[in-house]
Amino acid sequence: RSNPYHGSLLQDSVRRYLQLPADQTVLILHAKVAQKSYGNEKRFFCPPPCVYLSGPGWKLKQEQIKARDLGEAGFRVCGYMGLDSMGSSLMESQKLSFEEQPDAKGFSCAKALYISDTDKRKHFRLVLKLFFSNGQEIGTFHSKLIKVISKPSQKKQSLKNTDLCISSGSKVSLFNRLRSQTVSTRYLSVEGGAFIASARQWAAFTLHLADERCTRSEFPLREGYIRYGSVVQLVCTATGVTLPPLIIRKVMKQYAMLDVDEPISQLHKCAFQLQGSDRMYLCLSTDKVIQFQASPCPKEANRELLNDGSCWTIISTETVEYTFSESLACVREPVSPVPLIAALQITGGGDVAMLEVQGEYFHAHLKVWFGDVEAETMYRSPKSLVCVVPDVSAFGSDWRWLRYPITVPLLLIRDDGLIYSSSFTFTYTPEQSCIPGQQVLADVPQDSDKLLDSIHQEFTRTNFHLFMQT
Repeated sequence: RSNPYHGSLLQDSVRRYLQLPADQTVLILHAKVAQKSYGNEKRFFCPPPCVYLSGPGWKLKQEQIKARDLGEAGFRVCGYMGLDSMGSSLMESQKLSFEEQPDAKGFSCAKALYISDTDKRKHFRLVLKLFFSNGQEIGTFHSKLIKVISKPSQKKQSLKNTDLCISSGSKVSLFNRLRSQTVSTRYLSVEGGAFIASARQWAAFTLHLADERCTRSEFPLREGYIRYGSVVQLVCTATGVTLPPLIIRKVMKQYAMLDVDEPISQLHKCAFQLQGSDRMYLCLSTDKVIQFQASPCPKEANRELLNDGSCWTIISTETVEYTFSESLACVREPVSPVPLIAALQITGGGDVAMLEVQGEYFHAHLKVWFGDVEAETMYRSPKSLVCVVPDVSAFGSDWRWLRYPITVPLLLIRDDGLIYSSSFTFTYTPEQSCIPGQQVLADVPQDSDKLLDSIHQEFTRTNFHLFMQT
């Protein structure tokens, strides 16, 4: 570091951040596939891409702007969302207006986005640009890749085409469209701990095979993909609220097909029968989620007649979350690109251990920090950073006296002090000879006074470091 004074100030800022994190989070929810529009027809993305703003850092930013006499209006967040092929023109994007929800999160969705048949790509990304209403740019954020399809597949799915199949443990959205009218679309959602049918917001649900304790011999590998006739559970990713075990059925012309066991595909129509019930199905009634009893088909025993509210469309969803904190830095540049850490890989050991940080959107102006200790960092590529793991003594301990694991949060910090937190941590573990419960000193050596004196010095030094950190 060229400027030790600047480094000391930055370390103090990081310590304050670790004591009271003031993160700003941008969460983008979107479908994994999009149906292409043809001619003048516009098939708007369903469910519509949503953006949530959360974290105490937004409120802190508001107070900072107020302090500069810019008023309340200067803090209001606005944005634009479009396809990544649209360039920088905001006229081709949809404007987003954020509203504050009861849980203090800001929410907005882009209801009028579509991809036309003139766009020949098989995949694309959504681009979100955020600004403060005083004109200050916050940053640019990208969705995950979205696959373009022409229409829902009508033929029996094969596990060879896994792009369109839905696997156990993946996230899905369910929506219902009465009489195929767009204005009547309702999304399965959760509010106040209860399942509802919402016209405005949708929830992502993790779709599990109901009994995951089964051994592989009982469930062949192909059963990693959900098939019709499977017993599944839907778990809300935001709240953890869970529906009881359900049997997922294929729907054809408003009939539940009881003898179909093919893999489920994107944008298929399906129904959810409550396991062990007498033909009871998950159903919506206006904004409520109720149970509906299907009628048996007199001519075909393998079919049951449903009503409109029991027929759901299923689609896989993706979530991407960007977290940053500009509360302790004078940030003049946009916060993007916001790096995303996907995995860590450590090599070497002893005095020189190297950690490779793998992910996306890395650049040469980032440093890896282990808690409030900066690591020597080398930029390798937009997907890889490599750093030297700091010695444990930087945290007020020593390998010789380390008795318990020490875990520190992993941060990425930009040159100007912008902090990017992550869900990853790094743990220093004691060597086998120093595991708690083992006798460290088997015999007291003859020069025990000298040993006790060194232990006392080490104890004092360690406590000093701990005192400095708090």
